Amino acid sequence: MKPKLSIQPYTLRFKQPAGTSRGIYTTRKVWYILLHPLKEALNSSSCKRLGGECAPLPNLSCDALPDEHYEAILREACNKWEETGTIDYDYLRPYPSILCGVETVDRHFKTENGILWDTPFSRGEAGIPINGLIWMGDHRYMLEQIENKLQTGFRCIKLKIGAIEPEQEISLLKYIRQHFSAAELELRVDANGAFSPQEAPEKLSRLAEFELHSIEQPIRAGQWEEMARLAATTPLPIALDEELIGVNEPERKKELLDRIRPQYIILKPSLHGGFSGSEEWIAEANKREIGWWITSALESNIGLNAIAQWCSTFNNPLPQGLGTGSLFTNNIEMPLEVRGDCLWMAK
Repeated sequence: MKPKLSIQPYTLRFKQPAGTSRGIYTTRKVWYILLHPLKEALNSSSCKRLGGECAPLPNLSCDALPDEHYEAILREACNKWEETGTIDYDYLRPYPSILCGVETVDRHFKTENGILWDTPFSRGEAGIPINGLIWMGDHRYMLEQIENKLQTGFRCIKLKIGAIEPEQEISLLKYIRQHFSAAELELRVDANGAFSPQEAPEKLSRLAEFELHSIEQPIRAGQWEEMARLAATTPLPIALDEELIGVNEPERKKELLDRIRPQYIILKPSLHGGFSGSEEWIAEANKREIGWWITSALESNIGLNAIAQWCSTFNNPLPQGLGTGSLFTNNIEMPLEVRGDCLWMAK
């Protein structure tokens, strides 16, 4: 009997509003691809038998389409997989979140168990180092988050900046460095394109005083020449994130990396080409000695599970951005847990 797929929309509810560069999220919609025959319900503890998660982010993903249009493309992708047993990568290149979900369900079908990629992490024998994420908010809220992450034992913290007064952000960085040196605690900041090309050099110089590991997307995406000039002269490493969204063709990926020459790129499979497209980015970055790490993009545990298992195949020593599994009140149960500053698959 040929495998059958069904599609189930699902609305995730945040435990508390999540401030991002694209506004504040209280809910987000995802689509699950379910592999049949499937006896488990969505709230079952054995949901590792689920298929994949398709999780576009409104106003950010290149495939953040109206629901009816998105579901039609997703249904067509599932139909092709049912008919042929293979993934139509050319058809799905423009739709990375759909590709990510189809690739995940394909792995489930081929492995026939919860281990999508057989690694020490997937077997529950090793953890993946992750960064502690500090959400945008007022000064007091961000300080509370920082203190909590430090007490938990995180050795790498990422702060989203650009939401409050610059001097308040500087005071947060000062607070951290007064307690922890760069050797003790790695600091990353994410500007989400908050700076103009004109002000960016001065902003970067001031931030560099705090011995930051990197800054993500200091200016908005699409300004390749300006970003290239920044990357060539920056006093602290620049990591590209939003810049990669919508750059789906291999030749275009090469062109971007050659023209900008960033110090790092950050890969989110739901945004940057699924697992196959992200692997293209990694291969091209490695050729150019550009660093990289992997991050989830507000998926539920279904998507996070697949991304984490895939991430574990690379043995990248940098802390990864995979600590978003506890954001939702109605998340799908999975054997994922954060211990200290590592993500683990519980045995």
